[in-house]
Amino acid sequence: MKILNICLFFLVGCISLASKKLTKPNVILIYMDDMGYGDASCYGALDYQTPNIDALASKGMRFTNFLVAQAVCSASRAALLTGCYPNRIGISGALMPYHNFGINENENTLAEAFKSVGYKTGMVGKWHLGHHKKFLPLQHGFDSYFGIPYSNDMWPVEYDGRTITDTANFKKKNYPPLPLIENNETLRTINDFSGQDEITTLYTEKALNFINKNNSNPFFLYLAHSMPHVPLGVSSKFKGKSKQGPYGDVMMEIDWSLGQITQTLKKLGLEKNTIIIFTSDNGPWANYGAYSGSTGGLREGKGTAFEGGVRVPFIIKWPGSVPEGTVSNALAANIDVYATLSNIIGAETKLTDGLDFTNLFTGKTKTGPRKEFYYYYASNELRAVRRDNWKLVFEHTNPQSYEGVLPGKDRFPGSYNKSAVQQALYDLRRDPGEEYDVQSMHPEIVSELESLAEKARLDLGDKLKNRTGQNVRKAGFL
Repeated sequence: MKILNICLFFLVGCISLASKKLTKPNVILIYMDDMGYGDASCYGALDYQTPNIDALASKGMRFTNFLVAQAVCSASRAALLTGCYPNRIGISGALMPYHNFGINENENTLAEAFKSVGYKTGMVGKWHLGHHKKFLPLQHGFDSYFGIPYSNDMWPVEYDGRTITDTANFKKKNYPPLPLIENNETLRTINDFSGQDEITTLYTEKALNFINKNNSNPFFLYLAHSMPHVPLGVSSKFKGKSKQGPYGDVMMEIDWSLGQITQTLKKLGLEKNTIIIFTSDNGPWANYGAYSGSTGGLREGKGTAFEGGVRVPFIIKWPGSVPEGTVSNALAANIDVYATLSNIIGAETKLTDGLDFTNLFTGKTKTGPRKEFYYYYASNELRAVRRDNWKLVFEHTNPQSYEGVLPGKDRFPGSYNKSAVQQALYDLRRDPGEEYDVQSMHPEIVSELESLAEKARLDLGDKLKNRTGQNVRKAGFL
């Protein structure tokens, strides 16, 4: 009898372990580039439709108050993959092809968290955390990689397609051709707009290959689209199809890409056990006019600490766990994704700034854990702080303002307005466009937020105040 009980004990244990393995969800994280808050039809886009993005929202939860840690490429991606404010780990702005640094090898990434609990990990698309081999995805937790190492405009090509020869554009003239990398090796280079036109379809094919190859294992796929970052590229399938011009065409192809993924999951019987997250790295690059997206009425755009730069779409679908067709107005941020997904898959959470908001999107709570947020930008400038719906913007110079200047046309950008920003308090509940300074009405709120800012400066520093934080780490260098 004792032997029988022992056998039954081990049998039950094995069944339990097998059950846990089978129910461990796949995760697909789709990260757009420069897609604005108002660029999907479920967020108010005009003159084109995004039925697959809308379907994702109708079968999951759509967030209206989701922020990125910085409104620029590399910093935003560093925050997403490490769960840290990017200035904490030495990353700011957008890394260039001439930079000799990237993500530090000691930082734990989301991919490494997934690998630690037995997942297959793959990345397709734009990396932008260092283009040298030691910084590429395979050295930071991914089993496979296909994509470009930085932004698709970092190439020696004029806005109208000509090769750059003038000395006035010396920096871009000396950029290398845009490399298309598989794992650690450059397959070929993208040298003209036809290469940009094929990139979304190419990424989609690679993503589908990864899903098909790993359909019997729990997997994590990070699909970081290069679009709709300029220069816009769109395949013949969608060129000229929208009433919104090239930008609308690109968004329609991105929507198609999502549809291909969801159809493949359904065909493989993986739909019910797969979490899909769809979001963006920052708001639109607004001085490109018709070649840029929409903030949905929020102030400013990419490269600023105003809501048009940092507030982005965020949709999550997880059948059986996320209530269908729901909307959350609670505050959350891309630094929270690491802690949240680590908790779901049972991985150890490393030291991060993120908070686990699983209970929020599974409908167990209406309010999330995040009450405060630091709006850092550039090389460690604390430009604003937030508590609940109150946002205190500090005096600073914004060299990338879109206010008071006209955008460009025909692929070419307009100029920036280097604006002087004065301190102001905004009530985002009634004033999401950040138009009305209410400091004089709420001095007690100003005092509370100034204390929060001091907490941030002590921890992370603030170049505007010539402060060095106590808990910042260095990026990785060659």
